[in-house]
Amino acid sequence: MRQEKVRTMEELAAVSGISRPTLSKFFNDPQSVRKTTRARIEQALERFDYTPNVYAINQNRQLTRNIGIVVPFLADPFFAEVGRNLELLCGSAGFNPIVLSSHGDPKREIENLESLRGIRPAGVLLAALGRRSDRDAIAEFAEDVATVLFDYDVEDVGCAMFGTDHAQSTGLMVEYLCRSGEPPALFEMAHAPNPNANKRRAAYEAAMNMAGYEPMILAVEGKGWAFEEIAHREALRLIAERRLPTNTVFCSNDRLAIGFLAAAYESGLRVGVGEGSALRVAGHDDHPFSRFTCPSLTTVSQSYDQIAGSSLDQLLTIIASGERPPVKRSTLFNGSLVMRKSA
Repeated sequence: MRQEKVRTMEELAAVSGISRPTLSKFFNDPQSVRKTTRARIEQALERFDYTPNVYAINQNRQLTRNIGIVVPFLADPFFAEVGRNLELLCGSAGFNPIVLSSHGDPKREIENLESLRGIRPAGVLLAALGRRSDRDAIAEFAEDVATVLFDYDVEDVGCAMFGTDHAQSTGLMVEYLCRSGEPPALFEMAHAPNPNANKRRAAYEAAMNMAGYEPMILAVEGKGWAFEEIAHREALRLIAERRLPTNTVFCSNDRLAIGFLAAAYESGLRVGVGEGSALRVAGHDDHPFSRFTCPSLTTVSQSYDQIAGSSLDQLLTIIASGERPPVKRSTLFNGSLVMRKSA
């Protein structure tokens, strides 16, 4: 019969007769103890139903197995998908992922980093809030802890950065929309919280100018990360006031596009191509739900796998070597056009 569950390594040592240092050595590396000792420890773990506190063990190592993953807003599908990929990849590499969300708050972003500093992580993967981030505080943290940035680049901070080439991805969509119909207006939030909104606006304007068209910006008011709600409300207003300058709308991200599609439906406007269609609507990101909107959303796909995999590979290389790159490098991946029924 299994005995009462023990809760600490000291209790396990007392009831099993195996010394505390030997147990600690085993939990750091099972292969570091003799085979017979390893068998005794495994029997004791089963008998006394003991589960080691991984984080407490890590605190006693010179180099922990913890990797922090900090994102601006975990409920956002893009960051949720990248965070999910990173979490799985970290586990496969033998590290303990700790995922934290800054909830769009610059103060919370720094608090997350400081809480990670307290558990002495092997490294941190950071998607910064962007323009609202406290750059100096992040730079100070990155001096102490190996930090690789993803999605958004904070100038001269961190060991490396991996993200999307927004000039390429946005330009790709603008070129397609101009080639296949009326040139698009950009539908965006005037004070968007997502880090790369300004880059997409600049890329849109450059692509429209290159195509010989005047940029058309539909910048709507709204605060926070409720993109769908804001887009739905503001698109209803623009449609009712007949303020759409074209029948083609390029939304700065897919979440805005989802809200816009709902507003078009409620306004009796058919979205798509061909006879009977009043609007074309496109987005950016390839949101996991974009395949299931009505109609399905034409968009630009960011390379979730490449961004997550390359970021972690770079961090693991730094951890293994114990050395940081002499020069920070930023790597940007191309987006891919995803053709669906909305445009």
